[in-house]
Amino acid sequence: MSAIAQPYVPFGSGDELPVVKEQFRRAIIAERDKRSPRELERAAHDFAQVVGDLQQVRAARTVAAYAARASEPGTSPLLDRLSRRGTRVLLPVLGTGLQREWAPLTSVEELEIRAPGRPPEPAGPTLGPDALAEADVVVVPALAVDTAGYRLGHGGGWYDRVLEHVRPGVPVIALVFGEEIYDADSQPLPVEPHDRRVHAAVTTTKLRELRDWSEPV
Repeated sequence: MSAIAQPYVPFGSGDELPVVKEQFRRAIIAERDKRSPRELERAAHDFAQVVGDLQQVRAARTVAAYAARASEPGTSPLLDRLSRRGTRVLLPVLGTGLQREWAPLTSVEELEIRAPGRPPEPAGPTLGPDALAEADVVVVPALAVDTAGYRLGHGGGWYDRVLEHVRPGVPVIALVFGEEIYDADSQPLPVEPHDRRVHAAVTTTKLRELRDWSEPV
């Protein structure tokens, strides 16, 4: 594997933040692409181990998570572990009128890609966007987070909108590789008014708490 760097795009108050974010995305995805399929498979099992062992996740009756696309840290081992444990797992699905909703996972094997570029989805009926309020823990994708809790996603702002349904006190955790956690003092991520913060980041080796669990997203 080539050495994985932490790319940074310097920006100032006069810069267009959507443009800066897209530059960050391209640079981070380029670094992710350096990992081999074997390394990504091993990392997916490591993420499952760290997340699955968290006290908050062990105590959760319902966990909202996601089925990863090829460019994201793998989640199949995590979904399988939670399902076998008896935890109810909610996954994002594309609902009526292209609205993003949630549906329960029955098994990893039944997930299907319904259109190019979309993540795998459960085949069952959807529960509506406000089903996220039933989650005791929320695991979200991210390209990067900084130590203030700000998250860089793939664009579109979908998670920034749906996270308003999270109950107060429910932890929101992002999955990232170790080099994708940025120091908010020296290398902050670009932030827009609609951006919501996460409480913690999980890497392949540990949990990194970023904010008090009780703070709203």
